[in-house]
Amino acid sequence: VQLQASGGGLVQAGGSVRLSCAASTGTFSNYGVGWFRQAPGKAREFLSAIGWTGGTTYATDSAKERFHISRDNAKNTVYLQMNSLNSEDTAVYFCSAAPYGSKWYLASTYNQWGQGTLVTVSS
Repeated sequence: VQLQASGGGLVQAGGSVRLSCAASTGTFSNYGVGWFRQAPGKAREFLSAIGWTGGTTYATDSAKERFHISRDNAKNTVYLQMNSLNSEDTAVYFCSAAPYGSKWYLASTYNQWGQGTLVTVSS
């Protein structure tokens, strides 16, 4: 399945943004989806993931307080709601798919990357 992240842009510190991850091909409901980000000069960071039905989610310690993941399989879309943003959240955000039956809650499951979306937080 091909996934494309969108919704990034320039956000003021303290603000919120909702990112979208849409599937253009494949049966979307057969895949778990993970969100990652990569800040300039840093390694890619796993943030959050959601199972194929949307009934189960996972978030890392750095994401669980301010980020919320959800999905709408009817729209073939997964969302990442990000709140109380600060300059350290400036990064390119990526989404990726985990096959049905895989350990979608593990970062190592994800190995395909599309074009991410840039979020820039201004102070």
